[in-house]
Amino acid sequence: MHLKTLTVRGFKSFASATTFEFEPGVTAVVGPNGSGKSNVVDALAWVMGEQGAKSLRGGKMEDVIFAGTSARQALGRAHVSLTIDNADGALPIEYSEVTISRTLFRSGGSEYAINGSSCRLLDIQELLSDSGLGREMHVIVGQGQLDRILHATPEERRGFIEEAAGVLKHRRRKEKTLRKLASMEANVSRLEDLTGEIGRQLTPLGRQAKVARRAQRIQHEVRDARARLFADDWVQASTALEADAEALAQAQEGLRRAGQIHSRVELPGPGGVQYPGHGMEVASDITAAFTLLAHMLARRTAEGREATALMRQGHLQSEAAEMVGISKQAMSQRLAAAGWQAEQAGWQLAVHMLARTESLQSDDAFR
Repeated sequence: MHLKTLTVRGFKSFASATTFEFEPGVTAVVGPNGSGKSNVVDALAWVMGEQGAKSLRGGKMEDVIFAGTSARQALGRAHVSLTIDNADGALPIEYSEVTISRTLFRSGGSEYAINGSSCRLLDIQELLSDSGLGREMHVIVGQGQLDRILHATPEERRGFIEEAAGVLKHRRRKEKTLRKLASMEANVSRLEDLTGEIGRQLTPLGRQAKVARRAQRIQHEVRDARARLFADDWVQASTALEADAEALAQAQEGLRRAGQIHSRVELPGPGGVQYPGHGMEVASDITAAFTLLAHMLARRTAEGREATALMRQGHLQSEAAEMVGISKQAMSQRLAAAGWQAEQAGWQLAVHMLARTESLQSDDAFR
């Protein structure tokens, strides 16, 4: 495994796309001071995941983007791609060539890719950790870095050795797992608090739910009881209505016959003067009164049939029951009034017939 090509565009002093080709062995980059030799090393470290701006000899990460010159304007992004020959399979990926690329935008956003596919920085670090490559200083030794390695603290030396031995990757995974465990413990603690709080609320909520279920059951029972009472009242009212209708029909028939008899009788008027047809007028008045009563009875019967149909269809409600009850009461009052009128008319007819009978008897006695 060896580095094959390095393409730089918009990174530090490389405004145009520049490609460096490397061969197996030692490759030297020679040039005068200020020509950008160190920028090549910074590009290698940056594309492999370097996150420290000071390690790249800058104040902030946006400083790696080409800032422009008097002859050329500044660019909006920096892009570096590194191609690695993986013919021996040193990298754990099924490609003979692996291209790692990184892009930084002046707005602060960044992108990583492996062979053109978007990925995370962690994916690149894990890919390079087993091969001995990475962003640590023992892989890329720049100006003043050798002295820093020699004067490193025991913790820093341990990091260098662990990365060279391939242990650093596992240690990072362990640290990541420990962070996840700590976060999980915090979530479990929070969940226990929520469970306790909800448990304290369950008791009063259970009582309220029990009361609500009982109230609903009582409402259903009340509705059923009202429906049964209304049905019983309606049956009684229907029976009474049929009986009144039959009695009314009989009364009308009797009055009709009486009217036919009276139409042929002359009733005496004031002063003994005979007024023919006076009985016919009385019978006509009585018949008209009972005709009006028959119309009222027919209308009440139609309303009763309509209410019975609604009850059979299951649309009975408490409000409807109250309205039908009011209608039934009004119907009873009207029937009572009509009956009273019929009774009065009957008494009047009886008085007229009695007077006529007495007059006929007097005539017979005189003769």
